[in-house]
Amino acid sequence: MNNYFEFFEIPVAFYLDETALKQRFLKNSKKFHPDFFTLESEEKQAEILELSTYNNQAFLTLSDFDKRLKYILDLKGILADSNHELPNAFLMEMMDINEAIMELEFDFNQTAFDAAKERVGDLEAELFENAKPIMEAYSDTSNNASLEIVKDFFLKKRYLWRIKEKLDSFAPASKEVR
Repeated sequence: MNNYFEFFEIPVAFYLDETALKQRFLKNSKKFHPDFFTLESEEKQAEILELSTYNNQAFLTLSDFDKRLKYILDLKGILADSNHELPNAFLMEMMDINEAIMELEFDFNQTAFDAAKERVGDLEAELFENAKPIMEAYSDTSNNASLEIVKDFFLKKRYLWRIKEKLDSFAPASKEVR
């Protein structure tokens, strides 16, 4: 099958018309609903079921910004290369945050917890603001250099997401302390 954007007949974009996407999804949902093909051959029923599943998966991917971001980078082969190294400066900053999280594990402190969450949130917002103009201006004809910047954003954001998950594991402890 073709890619999700082609399937919905919409342009490849990080920011897309959510209404148009939903309309295409609903149109395809009716068009490929298995209940309308119960009298068809088994082959046709299997084909329709596959199209219905593909429609659902495509919609779930493209309607979620983070999944769409990864999908475009995969589609363009940007994540396929093995060079997923993050800059040393970023990793050093993450080391500081990870050390603060380790301290929280041994001796929970609400102020330190709040500061760590705020620091991660600020970093994520800063990363997003740097990548946003490139993602907004992106078209299918954009060069791969702009996608390298988006890849950098994606990889850093994914790293921050794991840190946020770790911080979220403290949520029950933070409620007990108050």
